[in-house]
Amino acid sequence: MAGERILFVVNAGPSVGGGHFMRGLNLARALEAAGAVCAFAGPPAVAGLAATFASPALCAGTFADGDLVAGAADLAMGYDAVVFDHYDLDAGDHQRIAAHRPTLVVDDLADRPLAADLLLDAGVTRRAEDYAGLVPAHVQLLLGPNHAALSPAFAALREEALARRAATARVERVLVSLGLTDVGGITARTVEALLPVLGERALDVVVGGQATSLPALRDLAAADPRLALHVDSRDMPRLTAQADLAIGASGSSSWERCVLALPTLSLVLADNQREAAQALSDLGAHRSLDAGAGDDLQHAFAALADDLDAWRAMAAAAARVCDGLGARRTAERFIALISPRFGNNHATPL
Repeated sequence: MAGERILFVVNAGPSVGGGHFMRGLNLARALEAAGAVCAFAGPPAVAGLAATFASPALCAGTFADGDLVAGAADLAMGYDAVVFDHYDLDAGDHQRIAAHRPTLVVDDLADRPLAADLLLDAGVTRRAEDYAGLVPAHVQLLLGPNHAALSPAFAALREEALARRAATARVERVLVSLGLTDVGGITARTVEALLPVLGERALDVVVGGQATSLPALRDLAAADPRLALHVDSRDMPRLTAQADLAIGASGSSSWERCVLALPTLSLVLADNQREAAQALSDLGAHRSLDAGAGDDLQHAFAALADDLDAWRAMAAAAARVCDGLGARRTAERFIALISPRFGNNHATPL
């Protein structure tokens, strides 16, 4: 492989959060480990996320919504392949941007035509027939949580976390992480609902530097020694491994918590999260709740935190969902598609 250049076209912003960028970043790092050169394009929020979690140089360009397709198409001329993680783009947009270059589409919805050579959907219940008529006949499908694009740091902590869960005798540390962009100020409302039932437990709260909740959370942390505030944290794997229970968003971070067997009360923050959240609830890997239902959260927290048998059952169910190696698996498949010689000679099958 001679350093194939790969452009990521992703969505990000106050209404959609930073999850598209973060899972793209995890995949980009796996591709870079294989020798690729990656860069990102998308709405203006992509630049801020790149500067915070990677490097400003990782952002190749940002565009207003109405200019994204044309702008990304111009950028893509300097790249060998394109990765899309943007629910508002469909097959026509993919074709215009990629212009016959190999494409990987990351999706969760199966609700529109997609011009994909390789399609990743990490949904628990996702099946090939869900994409019948929506993707080209030649598409390669990567389906299920074991293809989720997670940071390898989660898999690296898996054995340690499993041992910690096995030795846990009491829920002592709680993690609240509801997305970097804190959609609708949900983080502060959740923490305020949780504090009356927290008891003497420690509370780690993770939020982005531009979050609506940040001023209120700073006040709460100053007044309550149980609360530790983490802004734009780069150490989510360690925080997740050290927690005994989480209140988290029902998005891609669900897989991170599953890798580390962390029992979770999962808040549905968008309609497109509902199906996956219910599937994980059906598996016993977390309990799904509607966002904003403070009384439900309090009751569910008290029930899970004080019932070690239920807690252990949820930890075991979560651990069975995925192993955290999906970014590497997906990167190897995409590299093999872009450059068969490299894939055959260097990729190590998982």
